[in-house]
This record gives sequence, structure tokens and C-alpha cells, in this order.
Amino acid sequence: MADEPTSGDGPTTSRRLFLTTAATALVGTAGCLARGESSDLEGEIRMDGSNTVLPHGAVVSEEFQWRNNRVQIPVNGSGTGAGFQRFCRGETHAQNASRTILPDEEALCAEHGTEYVELSTALDGIAVFVHPDNDWCTELTVAELARLWEPESTVESWRDLRPDDPAFPEEEIELYGRDPASGTFDYFTEAITGEIGAIRSDYSASADTNVIVRGVRGSEYALGFGGAGYYNENRDELRAVPVDDGDGPVYPSAENIESGEYTPLTRPLFTYFRADALAREEVRAFARFYFEPIDGHAVDAEFVDDPADWHWTQWSARRVGYNAIPTESDDPDAPSVEAGSATLEAAIAEVVG
Repeated sequence: MADEPTSGDGPTTSRRLFLTTAATALVGTAGCLARGESSDLEGEIRMDGSNTVLPHGAVVSEEFQWRNNRVQIPVNGSGTGAGFQRFCRGETHAQNASRTILPDEEALCAEHGTEYVELSTALDGIAVFVHPDNDWCTELTVAELARLWEPESTVESWRDLRPDDPAFPEEEIELYGRDPASGTFDYFTEAITGEIGAIRSDYSASADTNVIVRGVRGSEYALGFGGAGYYNENRDELRAVPVDDGDGPVYPSAENIESGEYTPLTRPLFTYFRADALAREEVRAFARFYFEPIDGHAVDAEFVDDPADWHWTQWSARRVGYNAIPTESDDPDAPSVEAGSATLEAAIAEVVG
């Protein structure tokens, strides 16, 4: 698994396009489609949350609105943490999240009487990447990443990171990563340093992975982390560093993420729905749509091997360069379409009987 893939992972819609247009086409006018099909459903469903998960939620909502053009779904990407603040206060109906809800957020939801259902809807890897001219850092162990990013890290230069390797230069490492409001930040810090939020302070933090990408591609001695999809979108200007978790170096490819081999930086992505919102027919239909089989509008997509086996949440994940949850799994606690649908139906039954 140490050979870097020679091509992207199959996205047909640019994540950059969705993030760039979110403030216009997706946020302000989502649901006001000039085409599409009419149905008996109508109303507004407000979705906010993870900037990382926004493209996936935007595609699902776009497809749903095509079939129900009197339903409006404004999709925002204020960040997982900021989104949970709104969601728990009852200001939104659905929440995209790149991590699970935290205890203080659970307490806020309880304070406002907000009950919810948590659904795993996609998979993503967190990639570690460097400048393409960096020809010395061909792999890193989890232990080395921990020494580099831990709060009291003494690693300043590339030589500090691997003192016994003469190929590692003495130049300072320029570090880039997500900011503390990001679910990507939470997951990365917990996976690498062992505690959410435990990270050195002297790195360039950003809420926008595109800023991180620009920083790394601007310096031969830089290193950053961000969603693997963003790396795939910029692979001509970056180089992914395979991560060794004890079984050899593994690249953050779709194959390795979906197989579970890319550890410990493969993560599920989530969509939360407020339980009381599920009492509304249009919200129930939208939530169920995630786990419905795709139809003829999608079967010609190049990343769909067998349309009969694909569901909208899987198709949408692949469409924007993320990775699909499996249709079913022998592990009842693992993300899958089957498990997500069962969890959702149980929550709906609690609300509407």
C-alpha cells in the first residue's frame, strides 16, 4: 500500500466548486431550483455544520430538491462546532459533522430539550501532505506525527523529526492545519496526540482547508493536514505522505479508506437530524433519501459500478471526492447504509409512531 495512486479517486464534481458557491447557489437560493419535479412536499429544511461535510450535504439536498422542487434546503458550512451550537439551540433541522457530538454539546442540546438522531453518511481520510519538491519525507509513523504535533513538541526542523536520517534537512518545518473549531482538528488531534485539542500552538491554523493547501504548496519545507478529498483535488501541487500505523506505510486512497487500512486517520462523517423535526413529512423524506437507492439520473456516473448496489449517500460521497460507507456490514456498530436506515427508522417511529 506504499505505492501512490496514479489518478484521483473518482470525483466528478469539484469540492472547491461547492465551497466557492455555497454562499450563493447553495446557501441563499437552495431549494429555489428553476427546474425539477413537483411533489406534495413543501417547506424549508435548514442545514448547517461542517465545512468538510458541506459538499456531501449539498449534493444530497440538490438531488432531493430536484424531485421535490417546493422544498428549500439552505446548506451552510459554519463548522462542526459552530453548527452544533445552532443545532442544539433548535435553529437548524440538520447538522453536518466531521466528528461525533461532544459532551458539552450534548449538555447544550439537553438544556434546550433538543433530541437528535446521529447517522454515519460517508467516510473520509485525513491526509498528511507536503510540497512535491520534498523528496526526503516519503513516509511517517504515527509516533513521529505525535512527536511533531504534540503540545510540548521540541521538533522544529526536519532533522529534529528524524535525527538519524541524513536525508532530512535542518530547515525548519512550516506547519499548517485546521483550527480548533473544526471537526477535522478534533479527530486529528485525538487520533495522533491522544486527546482532542492537544496540539502545539506554533502552527498556521485555518478554518479553510484550501488555505492550508496553498500554504503547503508555497513552501518546500511545509507540512500540513486536511481532508483527503482536498489533497486529491490538488494532487498535482502536493504530495501525500503515507502513514505507518504499524503495518507499513499506507496512502489515503479511496481503496485504503473504504477498506479500513488507512489507520488511524480514516473517519466517518455524520449527518444529525433533530428528532422533533422528523415529525414534519418533508424532513422525514429528506432524511430517508440519504439511504434510498439511486435512480436513472445517476446510473451513468463513472464511479457507479453497479447502480443496483448504490444509494444516494454513497453516490453523493463519491461525486464530491469522499468515500462511500458500505451497503451493509457484519459489524452492527460500523457505518453502513443498512445500519443508518435502521437507526433512522427507529428514530422516526419514536416521533410519529
